[in-house]
Amino acid sequence: MTAVSAERDSARQEVPEQLRNDVKLLGEMLGTVLAESGGADLLADVEKLRHAVIGARDGTVTTDEITRIVAAWPLERAKQVARAFTVYFHLANLAEEHQRMRALRARDDAANPPRESLAAAVRAIRESEGGEERLTELVEGMEFHPVLTAHPTEARRRAVSTSILRVSSQLEAWHAAHEGSGAAAEAHRRLLEEIDLLWRTSQLRYTKLDPLDEVRTALAAFDETIFAIVPQVYRTLDTAIDPEGTGTRPPRATPFVRYGSWIGGDRDGNPFVTHEVTREAMSIQSEHVLRGLETACGRIARSLTVYSNLTPAGPVLLDTLAEARAGQPALMGEISQRSPNEPHRQLLLLATARLRATRERDADLAYADPGEFLADLRLVQDSLAAAGAARQAYGELQHLVWQAETFGFHLAELEIRQHSEVHAAALKEIESGGPLSERTEEVLDTIRTISWIQERFGVEACRRYIVSFTRSAEDVEAVHKLATHALPPKRVPVLDVIPLFETGADLEASPRVLAGMLDLPPVRRRLADNDRRLEVMLGYSDSAKDVGPVSATLRLYDAQARLSAWAREHDIRLTLFHGRGGSLGRGGGPASRALLAQAPGSVDGRFKVTEQGEVIFARYGQAAIGRRHIEQVGHAVLMASTDAVQEHEREAAERYRHHADAVAAAAQEAYLALINTDDFAVWFSRVSPLEELGELRLGSRPSRRGAAKGLGDLRAIPWVFAWTQTRVNLPGWYGLGTGLAAVADLPVLQLAYREWPMFGSLLDNAEMSLAKTDRTIAERYLALGGRPELSETVLREYDLTRELVLRVTGHERLLENRAVLSRAVDLRNPYVDALSHLQLRALEALRGEEADSLSEEDGEHLERLLLLSVNGVAAGLQNTG
Repeated sequence: MTAVSAERDSARQEVPEQLRNDVKLLGEMLGTVLAESGGADLLADVEKLRHAVIGARDGTVTTDEITRIVAAWPLERAKQVARAFTVYFHLANLAEEHQRMRALRARDDAANPPRESLAAAVRAIRESEGGEERLTELVEGMEFHPVLTAHPTEARRRAVSTSILRVSSQLEAWHAAHEGSGAAAEAHRRLLEEIDLLWRTSQLRYTKLDPLDEVRTALAAFDETIFAIVPQVYRTLDTAIDPEGTGTRPPRATPFVRYGSWIGGDRDGNPFVTHEVTREAMSIQSEHVLRGLETACGRIARSLTVYSNLTPAGPVLLDTLAEARAGQPALMGEISQRSPNEPHRQLLLLATARLRATRERDADLAYADPGEFLADLRLVQDSLAAAGAARQAYGELQHLVWQAETFGFHLAELEIRQHSEVHAAALKEIESGGPLSERTEEVLDTIRTISWIQERFGVEACRRYIVSFTRSAEDVEAVHKLATHALPPKRVPVLDVIPLFETGADLEASPRVLAGMLDLPPVRRRLADNDRRLEVMLGYSDSAKDVGPVSATLRLYDAQARLSAWAREHDIRLTLFHGRGGSLGRGGGPASRALLAQAPGSVDGRFKVTEQGEVIFARYGQAAIGRRHIEQVGHAVLMASTDAVQEHEREAAERYRHHADAVAAAAQEAYLALINTDDFAVWFSRVSPLEELGELRLGSRPSRRGAAKGLGDLRAIPWVFAWTQTRVNLPGWYGLGTGLAAVADLPVLQLAYREWPMFGSLLDNAEMSLAKTDRTIAERYLALGGRPELSETVLREYDLTRELVLRVTGHERLLENRAVLSRAVDLRNPYVDALSHLQLRALEALRGEEADSLSEEDGEHLERLLLLSVNGVAAGLQNTG
């Protein structure tokens, strides 16, 4: 038995029985669907390939044998097999989600809170950070600001995602039913029906998404999970602080989550995001949140049947109802008739009607802003509490208060992003006095739209304006100048102009830019108005593409340290906005672990981060997983802000920084030597499906900022996505092996891995990326480029990196210390191999010498096969860009 097959057998034995049963059940049902749809021959071909790729991992089947199997099929059959493996991964992912939810339920122990939970953080702070006073300080200052973005990293169609959710619902019903019962039989039938529908649903989009499609797709997560789980998380925190008092007193947990969105606001390189789109995006968001608040308020109102004799209303509440009867006699007459002697219920029913009027823009009844709505809710709370009904005041009604405080009437703050060069060009045009181009007019219209949004929904709905590729304070000043050209002084919107530092050089220059910003009058005025709050965004994606993953990690760490020191020196309350992707090559990985590895003082109770593409669905597709995600981040924000964690990080950084610098310098040199090789971009486009990714219609945004074909204009997302497809995963690890080899002292590196969270996180993320790399298959992709010297360079660095990462971590195999993830990767890899072989068949034909002689029909079939396999590999690896 080979080492690889032994690892796979070990992983298979570690699979929990319920997960194994779910995967078996769903797999057998898919087999039934395949046989019914395509005949027994289709199922036989799928099984033949499945056994072959498992055999290849065990060493009993050769790669050439698999290539012959795949090549023998007609292209139509190859596409069907690719679709079968893709659907299998959707089902396997679903089974793993259900297992994760079971594990979360099993670990739910109030007396022994699970690790990385809010309760665990509360306990740790009470025990080690000075007790109740320090706990209150940290909880009241905590902020978590996730920003949803529409970067094209979600390979699934929305129809596929909703189909998966229906399968999930039926699997849950099957689990809940008694074995042998009629309910179990019906759930089994419905499961088959939904899997059949998933199989028959096209995996590929036929039309390109427009930005408003992306808005509606993201808002599905809000409707289905986010709106409901946020107050549940707050309740968890409140319970952890005071388990006996929660629900019977004013909450001690303050709302700490604030959602933002770039969807419909991010126009950097996306010509399809216009001021009309931005305006409509905010209107759609408002419609969703007002419906959510209206539904919740109506539900609570209908249940709050407290009788006035037992629970008398306070005089202020009664005066409010009397005023409402004078202004809205018909409405209040109907409400009073439905709820006689129930004044608290009457006011909530009135609030429900006013929310509906706000949504429908009925000015006579609508709320002017969410503050008015919150005032009504608090009036009901105060009256109930004064009447002795504290449980009614601070139970479900408090959840609604938290929802209104978190989401307002805008749901998520819509953030605007544009490239600094666009602003500079627009300003130059305006100041020249000549006619304005369409692009400049659009810049001015965008600022006018921000003003409209603030007037309609409040300043908090849209005030952040992010400047991509900020190089100087003048880039920030340009936005403020453009605002004065767009509108008269009294109409100029409130703007927090946020510099975005993306390249290695820009990160190093960031403190100088901020110093220049303090000299700008609009910035100084804004700091005076907002308690000296300032925000800076750090770009992980482009910095990693620019200088490689190792050097980018160190530069980002240093930038955070320098910016935090600068902020303390200038009495600035700094929030660092982390532009992290879902993949490891774009700063991804577990957010909670990354938070604990930040530079000391850089968190300070506040964490803002992008959540994009497949990450949104993965984190918020299931309520239990969404709650756990927010709790883990909340735990990390609290713990990263404690003196003990910061001091540990500071001491470890001082002890091992010299060695990390040596690793980073050598790693960057190796990385730059590779990507600066002559015609590297051409080679990369040949060895990967880079050029074909645009045909997947993943999002509204182009994959390049311009028409050029070099690496410089290529966005980081397709750069990572394409490398993931090749099974090389180069952006997640390349150069690290050379870097580690440059430090001869292995024991010191091992100590740095164990004692310095930043260095440990760097190696752990590289290890995850290496575990999803397959050398044998990667070699076939690399050979497509016809540059054996480049293939040899990449594979040599992979071998060195894998060897030294294992030696430094002390692991016998990759992910040895991450049992759940290791099990998932080991069990998935053979099935991903199947899709890679199918993709290679298409790529080799499309890149080969006979590509020009392919018939139009064969060319179309090959491209479809390629795109289907891309979808499947993304589902199997649970990564795109």
